[in-house]
Amino acid sequence: MAGKTILLIEDDREIATTLGRVLEGAGYTVHWGQNGLEGRRLAETVFPQLVITDMMMPKMGGFPVLEFLKSLAHPPKVIMITANEGGRHKAYAEMLGVDDYLRKPFAMEVLLEAVDRAIGSATQSADPASEEKSSADKLRRAIRKKTT
Repeated sequence: MAGKTILLIEDDREIATTLGRVLEGAGYTVHWGQNGLEGRRLAETVFPQLVITDMMMPKMGGFPVLEFLKSLAHPPKVIMITANEGGRHKAYAEMLGVDDYLRKPFAMEVLLEAVDRAIGSATQSADPASEEKSSADKLRRAIRKKTT
């Protein structure tokens, strides 16, 4: 998973910390922007393969972030996360090109599966049975280790 960089744009510090730890635990490099303006600046400097952005944030929300990302020469994949239940918001996000749309709360396994779909999992070894098939598998294994 070397070189897999994720930009997380989330104004809630607790959510950002939790998501960041899970993603880092799955082997990704994570950069955090606390709002859309900061996320936009980071997108131009860290060149992430994936952006995970909240929809409702101060200073600049997720939709203007999506519009900005779409304008880049090499736009990253995007997963939008939100507590909003509105179908119109999801339709608009899809029109702007999001790769996935997750409603909070969601299981960390669901997030990791969305990340795998968006940017792919770790390269498989010659013996697939000896290596995790996805970040979700890696998370399950880490949880089992901590509970034993």
